[in-house]
Amino acid sequence: MTETTQTQTTPPGRAKPRSPEFRLAADALRGLRQDLFHDAFAYRPLPRMRVDGPLTRRLPPRIREKAVWTPHAVVAAAGVLATAIGVSANDQPSGQLNLPLGILFVLCPILLTLVRPVGAFWLSVAVVPITGTFGGWTDDWPWQPGSFAAHLVVLTVVALRTRPRTAAWMWALTAAYGLVVESLFGSGHFASNTGPMMVVSALALLVVTVVHIRHEAAQKVTAQQTVTAHERSKRTLLEERTTIARELHDVVAHHMSVVAIQAEAAPYRVENPPPELEQAFATIRENAVAALTELRRVLGVVRAEDYEAPDAPQPTLADLDRLLENVRDAGLAVDKVVTGAIRELPQGVELSAYRIVQEALSNSLRHAPGAGARVEIGYVLGGLGLRIVNGPARGLVKPSPGAGHGLTGMRERVVMLDGEMTTAATDDGGYEVTVFLPVPAPETEESA
Repeated sequence: MTETTQTQTTPPGRAKPRSPEFRLAADALRGLRQDLFHDAFAYRPLPRMRVDGPLTRRLPPRIREKAVWTPHAVVAAAGVLATAIGVSANDQPSGQLNLPLGILFVLCPILLTLVRPVGAFWLSVAVVPITGTFGGWTDDWPWQPGSFAAHLVVLTVVALRTRPRTAAWMWALTAAYGLVVESLFGSGHFASNTGPMMVVSALALLVVTVVHIRHEAAQKVTAQQTVTAHERSKRTLLEERTTIARELHDVVAHHMSVVAIQAEAAPYRVENPPPELEQAFATIRENAVAALTELRRVLGVVRAEDYEAPDAPQPTLADLDRLLENVRDAGLAVDKVVTGAIRELPQGVELSAYRIVQEALSNSLRHAPGAGARVEIGYVLGGLGLRIVNGPARGLVKPSPGAGHGLTGMRERVVMLDGEMTTAATDDGGYEVTVFLPVPAPETEESA
């Protein structure tokens, strides 16, 4: 028996697949290069603070104009404090000579975070050995008191201005610098403050990371709420359009059915009708039935599966008194005023006007309990005017907030009829809805 061993070789010209560890290290180095080396000294000024918050909005205008510079002032104050720590803690005999060095090596890296944050980190790391050389301390090493405070401020500000991954890289490089300096130049010093630097900086960066995560979560929640509100508005709009389409379907289908029935019965009302007249009525009936079929096919899809057509006819303005009685029984004192010559309007206008008044009074019941309302109907030459106004809420009953479907439905009906609608709060704290629905003038028969 012979065993054969197959050896899989990599085809020439094709690179050997890398291990997961190698890819992970390569990705880490790529992230380091992107975060701390690529455009490290790019100009990125610190943006001004927004003053539209709940507290800043209450400030006087002149103070609010200066409040936008609050982050810059805080960073500058931290730089001055770090400089004072570095100058006062130095044991050199001439404190005056150390003030320019403190400004140069301590204050400058902190102020640089306002315009070039990543470059400020590298400058802060670069000045640490310089301050260690000029300082005469052996207990605080390799970070002198001034450079210790300055580096903490720089790490915190840069972490706030960048992403958490950049903060992690800065902390790792700071730890690497401290360990390398201790290993190579640690002799002759009593103690090292690399450990305290790592602990304090880790706590500061942890707080910054939590702030970043909370801010990102708040942004996501706000974005999701915006999308949800938009979707809810679209759904409300579709629901209202569906309701209107159902009602129009019933109205138009009723009229088309009447046309078909009358066209079929008309020839029997005339004794010995001519064939041309019978053919004309037959054509009218066929067109009416075809139109009714198409109407049911197009508009019938808006009906829900469990939707049942109402047995009673659609309401009109003639049924408004019954609606007002029901509203009064519910606790809303409402008056009706009619101006102009009352006339019969197209059924679509009558239905929309009834629904608009119904919804406006329902809003008054929900949002202004205990208030009075007034319904004004004006028959004018070019159409129908409606005005529904209610006073402010009175009594102990709290208003019941709604989802905003009522106003959406009213606007859809008005837009459908090419009308106009305005809503506004009144001077006494109430609310007013004004609508105008145009009605075309009836065509007059020309005399022969």
